Amino acid sequence: MSVSTAAVDQTVCSPLPVLGRDVTVPLVTGGEVTYAALDYAASAPALQRVWDDVAAYAPYYGSVHRGAGYLSQLSTDLFENARRTVAEFLDCRDDDQVVFTRSTTDSLNLLAAALPADCQVFVFETEHHASLLPWKNAHVSYLDAPRTPRQAVETLEKALADRDPHGPALVCVTGASNVTGELWPVRELAAAAHAHGARIVLDAAQLAPHHPVSVAELDVDWVAFSGHKLYAPFGSGVLAGRADWLREAEPYLAGGGASRKVTRRTDGGVDVEWHDSAARHEAGSPNVIGAYSIASACKALTDAGFEGLVARERHLIDTVRAGLAEVPEVRILSLFGDDAPRVGVISFVVDGWNSSHFAAALSAEYGIGVRDGLFCAHPLVRTLLGSDPESQGECGAPEAAPGEKSLNAIRVSFGAGTPDEHVERFVRAVRELVQDGAAWNYRTVDGRCVPDTSA
Repeated sequence: MSVSTAAVDQTVCSPLPVLGRDVTVPLVTGGEVTYAALDYAASAPALQRVWDDVAAYAPYYGSVHRGAGYLSQLSTDLFENARRTVAEFLDCRDDDQVVFTRSTTDSLNLLAAALPADCQVFVFETEHHASLLPWKNAHVSYLDAPRTPRQAVETLEKALADRDPHGPALVCVTGASNVTGELWPVRELAAAAHAHGARIVLDAAQLAPHHPVSVAELDVDWVAFSGHKLYAPFGSGVLAGRADWLREAEPYLAGGGASRKVTRRTDGGVDVEWHDSAARHEAGSPNVIGAYSIASACKALTDAGFEGLVARERHLIDTVRAGLAEVPEVRILSLFGDDAPRVGVISFVVDGWNSSHFAAALSAEYGIGVRDGLFCAHPLVRTLLGSDPESQGECGAPEAAPGEKSLNAIRVSFGAGTPDEHVERFVRAVRELVQDGAAWNYRTVDGRCVPDTSA
């Protein structure tokens, strides 16, 4: 199973400096502790280098593309250079477009709006909602969760073989699961898609921060990812890939920047000539700082070297999985099994514990931030928990009191900025909570489990 061409050696690097690494938080039991941010899969902390680059540029901030002044020209160059940096980071083909968006969700909705008429979309039920839900105007085939990478490829091949071979088709697949962290056989799925005349888009939101992603080698048609998971703040994302469907589609948003020429007709109407470039889908004033922060993060990760970053993350994964394996009450959720390659995302349940209660105790008593819930991947988590597919649940915690069973799991996630102490503290906290119970009383408020401070 491969996700890129980059060779990975075993040279473990040091954690990259991130914002918030020295922040202390109060404990409900008294005192303070350095915060252990272990919710990277939701939003990773910004790299210090990215923040420094943004701060250095901020005084020179200006409007892009249409300003004659020095700062506008400088900002335009910076914005377009950011586009080229992202293209290099993703190893894009020469004729690919890089469109800046708000997020992975926005990128995939943009692509959904650009689908040709009568396009059929194939998506596994294991996807994050960002890649599961945007295809409302297409003919969608939802594929059952596979239990091996080979089964994933076989399931897709069978579905594609049964489709109408004359119409357009698109496959949407994740690179790394936001629930289990497991890597998907992207190159093999892309080969299957192309063999049946379909295209493929890669949701790399959880992959790009952890592994090198090569559009050319994976042979995917598009890649989508988010800056806020790539150690870059400010709410920007990327859709990169083939230009033809994007060029032929109506602009994602209509307005300034997307239009090349607008004229009045004699009948009182308006004629519009749209851009053919990425600007076609970037109407309005773009998030220049957001795009620059993504480019800065791409450079920082490249300069740090994915070889060392991947090796370090493997060490952290092994530490967490080995520690959880020593607690019989803990069950790690997995599709492909213990030996599957993965990124630093691990979800689990604890016998006898409501997931919201457990996560609340980790935060309040140990200063550890994790996530509990269904992780905006409801069908996948329900499949992994063996629950009724129609059971109710939310992305956050359910209406369940401490000690009551809940249709939820706990997710710990980490990355380039995580020190050993954070994962070691997490493993120790899990062991102590299971063995000794919580040191504090908790209650449910607005659907979340919180420390009871009423006494």
